[in-house]
Amino acid sequence: METVQELSSEMSAPRRTDDARVQPGSYLLELSLDWIVLRASENVHHLLGQSHVTLIDEPLGKFVKAQALHDLRNLFSRLSGTTGVGRAYCVRLTDEHEFVDIAFQLSDGRALLEAVPSTGSFGECFGSVGGLIAGLSNSRGQALLDGGARRMRALTGYDRVTLTCGERRAESSRGAFATASDAADLPIIIADTGADGIAIFPRDPEDTSADGALMRSPDAPQRQKLETQRIRAILRVPFDADGLSCEFCCENRSPRQPSFELHAAAELFAQMFALRLALDRAA
Repeated sequence: METVQELSSEMSAPRRTDDARVQPGSYLLELSLDWIVLRASENVHHLLGQSHVTLIDEPLGKFVKAQALHDLRNLFSRLSGTTGVGRAYCVRLTDEHEFVDIAFQLSDGRALLEAVPSTGSFGECFGSVGGLIAGLSNSRGQALLDGGARRMRALTGYDRVTLTCGERRAESSRGAFATASDAADLPIIIADTGADGIAIFPRDPEDTSADGALMRSPDAPQRQKLETQRIRAILRVPFDADGLSCEFCCENRSPRQPSFELHAAAELFAQMFALRLALDRAA
């Protein structure tokens, strides 16, 4: 069974100058627009059964099943001209390996393909979004922000959710946190701040689009700062509300399995919350 999720809006991460890496348990392929593998994370043999060295300058279709390639090409065609992220769930790229969830986006003229083990939840995250938003129908002002933070925490299950909208802020947490983290330059998803990143081959920091990857690895100073704050996992959801830059930052004290489906559901909640916020500002 293979399913494809609609495109979602994504605010690009700031570019970094150091060598980009990906987090363990995730895989990254940088592809040209004609689907030639330009770079690959050095753990990709667990995904495709081929060495990262073997993949370089070869067409992706040489290493994946025909049906999977067809589905991914359809997803890719819908990305053209957008800054969104396409997602495919429960995809089997080869006969020898397990199902994965995939995130696909365009970055600097390249296609970034990321994969993580499939959660197999088949839409469970999305089912609660409508009800959570409906519960905010009578909220206004700061109460709306507070309610948004609480409901995002209920959706994601993270220990703390901080909502920032311009100069305004709301927080919902399970127990006290020592301090607020500065999430502006962090990856969109961090599964475990204690895990070392996986290099991307060829190791050329000047020739990469991996800075835009959802699961690029945080650099050493970022990891150290988060560990000092006793934060082990993060899920960021930037969004725009009527021209106002906002973000839900979800933090957890223990590692969390990466889930592209949960991130997509959190994005959907943020997009619907943005409409409620715009109505409140106009009132």
